[in-house]
Amino acid sequence: MKRSFLAMMLAAVMLLAAACGNNGGNNGGSNAGETNADANTGSGTKSDQLKVVLLIPGTLGDKSFFDAANSGLTQVRDVLQADTKVIEMGVDTSKWEPTFNSVAAQDWDVIISGGSQITELLNATAEQHPDKKFINYDTDIPETASNVYAISYATNEVSFLAGAAAALTSVSDMPNVNADKKIGFLGGMDIPGINQFLVGYIEGAKYAVPDIKVAVSYAGDFADPGKGKELSLLQYNSGVDVIFNVAGGTGLGVFDAAKEKSQYAVGVDSDQAAMIADSDEDKANLIITSAVKKIDQAILRAVRGIQAGTLEMGKLETVGLKEDGVGIVRNSIFESVVSEDVKAQVLEVEKKLIAGEIEVSNAIGMETSEIEQIRNAVKP
Repeated sequence: MKRSFLAMMLAAVMLLAAACGNNGGNNGGSNAGETNADANTGSGTKSDQLKVVLLIPGTLGDKSFFDAANSGLTQVRDVLQADTKVIEMGVDTSKWEPTFNSVAAQDWDVIISGGSQITELLNATAEQHPDKKFINYDTDIPETASNVYAISYATNEVSFLAGAAAALTSVSDMPNVNADKKIGFLGGMDIPGINQFLVGYIEGAKYAVPDIKVAVSYAGDFADPGKGKELSLLQYNSGVDVIFNVAGGTGLGVFDAAKEKSQYAVGVDSDQAAMIADSDEDKANLIITSAVKKIDQAILRAVRGIQAGTLEMGKLETVGLKEDGVGIVRNSIFESVVSEDVKAQVLEVEKKLIAGEIEVSNAIGMETSEIEQIRNAVKP
């Protein structure tokens, strides 16, 4: 009887130990320099769950690029029932490589990050960990490791559409528009990825209003809203009606300046008006549209392909208007604030772009002198 009782106790202890072991997962805490976003932390209790981690080369809260990626991870968790985690690596680039190495050494199946700044590091890490799958959700660099799927967006196409919308607004009878045919552009840095937006924006503006002028500023930073506001105020004070924000967190200052001057703005990457509306409706109502990279959908589609075993790795895929990879936002603000005439003309431009009737220049690979010539051609 004693022997039977001892055997039962031993079995119970073994079961308890096994249960405790199964709850370890990847969600118990963060390594140094890492941050968990609770909304994107799965339960980790299913051994067959796909484990997906998102590394943010910056911080969340930009209401643009990084937040769009985080939205994609949320959908991966909710739609694909994956075990997920987001890590904010911060703006100190010296911390990125150690974080990549630490995460790659863990048991994540899919490691996601994005941006041309991160591409070289992501590829190098992927080559060292051929058993892992990596997704670069936004890059214009064609070289990829064999276990990396990279995504590029035809930002020149959607920026062409944004430029047409801005220029047409500038010559419309909408409130707060002045007599000058002048629009603006604020870029985070003078780099190829940002100038891809710029060239499309200028070409779209000139297509819609041939004699339009475009004021161009670069903040030299993607996380300084104060600098964004300062540069935007200078543009608005010079007679600019609409400013296109392509500056990440710095670009939030564009909207502050727009509210102060009662002028219009165009958002980027996400529906920035929708993100701001709850906290400041008046500011949101001045964002006539946003040029959106559908980053969240691109991430969901890529992870679904990995889960199904159908995604072709080792390639860079470009998605544009035709593939529904980019587009401008047509929300309630666009519908109510933008004039009917401007909306109709923008729709016509979009149809021509999708049909291939309009060819937009690609700034990636352009010489610096070519970019400078394009800027100078529309300089106020």
